[in-house]
Amino acid sequence: MSSLPESADYVVVGAGSAGCALAARLSEDPGVRVVLLEAGGRATNPWLHVPIGYAKTMYHPVLSWNLQTEPEPELEGRRINWPRWRVLGGSSAINGLLYVRGQHEDFDHWRQLGCTGWSAADVLPFFRKAEDQQRGADEWHGTGGPLAVSDLVPRSPLTEAFIAAGQEIGLPRNDDFNGASQEGVGPFQVTARAGWRCSAATAYLRPARGRRNLVVVTGAAAERILLEGRRATGIQFRHGGALRSIRAAREVILCGGAIASPRLMLLSGIGPAAELKEAGIEPAHDLPDVGRNLQDHFQARMVFRCSRPGTLNAQMATLLGRIGIGAQFAFNRTGPLTISAGVAGLFARVLPESASPDTQFHFIPFSADKPGGGLHPFSGFTISTCQLRPESRGNITLRGADPTLPAVIRANYLSAELDRRCTVEGLKLIRRVAETKAMREWIEAEYFPGPDWQGDDGLLAHARRAGTTIFHPTSTCRMGGDPGAVVDPELRVNGIAGLRVADASIMPTVVSGNTNAACIMIGEKAAAMIRASAQARQAA
Repeated sequence: MSSLPESADYVVVGAGSAGCALAARLSEDPGVRVVLLEAGGRATNPWLHVPIGYAKTMYHPVLSWNLQTEPEPELEGRRINWPRWRVLGGSSAINGLLYVRGQHEDFDHWRQLGCTGWSAADVLPFFRKAEDQQRGADEWHGTGGPLAVSDLVPRSPLTEAFIAAGQEIGLPRNDDFNGASQEGVGPFQVTARAGWRCSAATAYLRPARGRRNLVVVTGAAAERILLEGRRATGIQFRHGGALRSIRAAREVILCGGAIASPRLMLLSGIGPAAELKEAGIEPAHDLPDVGRNLQDHFQARMVFRCSRPGTLNAQMATLLGRIGIGAQFAFNRTGPLTISAGVAGLFARVLPESASPDTQFHFIPFSADKPGGGLHPFSGFTISTCQLRPESRGNITLRGADPTLPAVIRANYLSAELDRRCTVEGLKLIRRVAETKAMREWIEAEYFPGPDWQGDDGLLAHARRAGTTIFHPTSTCRMGGDPGAVVDPELRVNGIAGLRVADASIMPTVVSGNTNAACIMIGEKAAAMIRASAQARQAA
């Protein structure tokens, strides 16, 4: 782009899951000008479009910010890698592709917390509007939307054995975790079309790229929200080595996610006044909860040696196997290259007091020492447990006033007793699944953590030494109906006119499942609210 616009009606910061949806929907009105700023680049790396490409791109030196938490007190002082991604599409361009919305109870709870208009019934139309469901439309799903949602086919005998094992321990078969109920065991659906990843950029920006009123600026690292008193008027950003600014005639909308959005607000003087002064920033607006209330899903894995060659490890072990995998994808868009980060799942209540599933399990037909790492030299598979509604809370703060410094991330994993109990019980359930008749014929031995790690204390020790994030940070600009909330139910920042936030950071509580689908819904709903607000002002 030879020149950058100096102003727009709406300036959207961050082209992730929510930002792509929001910017594209706002630009459907030809009477408004929309500029979308993204710190990363365009999705030119071919692995961004191949579903299993997340294994190649997760810790990429250019595509990932490669952040880390501070030493985690409950995880033996380990720093946990938080890659977070910088490319058009954001996390949706590199994530595990799973399409999981969360539970109806999640959104009804949001409404109970004062988030008017965010109940399950309120958000369902926006999930349906976004969706192009391969199975067709029904009361829960939509067709014709930008986001492709499809089945993983064919399913391997090993995957079917896992599903049968879940039924063997008493769970219902569930082929739609986004339907009437989430509980049960069954196959995941993915954000893919005809074997290719469907990121938010593919879904929303690609169809909108011919619109003259939508300008997408890549390589634009936002450094500060421009303020005139208590009103946001634009964004200062670095582009091509130069410091630039763009004015927003109507609104600035932050869509940077649970780390970048609160970080930009703090750098702009919006946040806890005492902390801002300590970081060398003059407070512009004292808003204590900015960066607080951080939540993330914590996962612990178990790896099993497989007694048969039906895993990706075995297929990748030989040249002939690798050639076959490539041919499957090249000619049919099927096979291991279309595998998501979980081909089947299980949602269960592992704590007796839980009224709905409190834990999600991912079944993956391959194994490695860490997510994104090289495959083990033996035939193996992985089952992970992930607590859905953690009580532990962390925070995002600044290292100083320099906008090039990464944020300070404290997740505080396993700091709540409930979280420790849930994680241990989840690991126990994995072993119950492994001991079923359906799975025994596939398992040679438990490889990781292995038989030496027994009892509640042993399993908790395993989680402390090896557990990690499943990449779902949320809630650092929480929405609420109370004065202490960062944003109100219209996603307007309390006390600052012309500024909204629309991304995972606004979730009052993390959804019970993968966060990508909910973030896209937030982008869709935010666009509808903003357009309705603009129409109301014009009518007045």
